[in-house]
Amino acid sequence: MPIRLVFVPRCCALGGFVLGSSLFGCDAEPSRDSSAPAALTAPAPAARSAPTIVFLGDSLTAGLGLSEGEALPALIQQRVDVDRLPYRVVNAGRSGDTTAGGLARIDWYFKDSLDLKAIVIGLGSNDAMRGLSLETMETNLRQLIRRTRERKPDTKIFLWELKTFPNLGQEYAGAYAAVFPRVAQSEGVTLIPFPLEAVAARPELNQSDGIHPNAEGTRQVADRVWATLRPAL
Repeated sequence: MPIRLVFVPRCCALGGFVLGSSLFGCDAEPSRDSSAPAALTAPAPAARSAPTIVFLGDSLTAGLGLSEGEALPALIQQRVDVDRLPYRVVNAGRSGDTTAGGLARIDWYFKDSLDLKAIVIGLGSNDAMRGLSLETMETNLRQLIRRTRERKPDTKIFLWELKTFPNLGQEYAGAYAAVFPRVAQSEGVTLIPFPLEAVAARPELNQSDGIHPNAEGTRQVADRVWATLRPAL
């Protein structure tokens, strides 16, 4: 039976992180049919044929509570454009999604028309929210990476580092946090350090739920993600 979590305080910190430090996608919105692709962030007309960077994630990627232009992929697109890099950023975020959901829909982004050149995997938060098996989560992450390599071998692959809820227990939280660097190292992909490092537990950088970053918080997340993404591009 999945563990049900109750959010009581708005910003309960653990070691400087919000209680929901597995924050990407921690929302009440259920997953949609995972067989259907997520909506794409519309690029400028001149960029429609550009090679793509796909952000495969949950509510942080989707931009829950934000306008389309305030969502993380849109902010990364702005940085891509400023640096005059030849990429189109695709928002493949879906609120409430799990690693299994991402695995079920990733093939859609291998279409030749998208010309995938980089993928940023930001999934796993909702696995923890639902108390799902860490072994299954890790297997799904590895399959996401391996399927990408099989279908698009030249794609650069990035994985977000995540942390999870302390009320699931110290043992679970420690085992959860260890999954992401272990997978990144053993699969040979680039680990993006915990993107909410400077945002979690700061009410002024989060929405009223105390979980999802607001527009300014998302800008800071984008800066942290871009610091890892830019040198590899």
